[in-house]
Amino acid sequence: MNRIQYLIDSSFREISSFSPKVRSFLEKNSISEEIINAVDISLVEALNNVVEHAYSMKQGNRIEINIEIVSNKIILQLCDWGIARTNLEKAKLDFDPDDIDNLPEGGMGLFIIEQLMDKTEYFSNEGKNTYMMVKFF
Repeated sequence: MNRIQYLIDSSFREISSFSPKVRSFLEKNSISEEIINAVDISLVEALNNVVEHAYSMKQGNRIEINIEIVSNKIILQLCDWGIARTNLEKAKLDFDPDDIDNLPEGGMGLFIIEQLMDKTEYFSNEGKNTYMMVKFF
């Protein structure tokens, strides 16, 4: 089986219990630990963003996750029906690394995803928001 779909609730608790299921699916498909870690971190960051930003921390909303392994890549699609992203620029960190007392407390999730994944794409159509991430192996 190289394709799977999950439906989860918009809660941080649901995300933390969901992560091992994805790891297991990737392990069963002989994906290396390094790739699994990159996918897991990226997926958790993206799901946290959906809960926080698209659904404004409100539980009881649907998040659909599709994961597909095709030849040499893993394709992840997260779908939600919350508030659409308005800033579609690629994330970048803007801070002074020598000033550790003033490091940003948030806003690094998208930057981390961009560093770990090989391709990302976001679009919104008729109330459905889709965030696609691709990792080559």
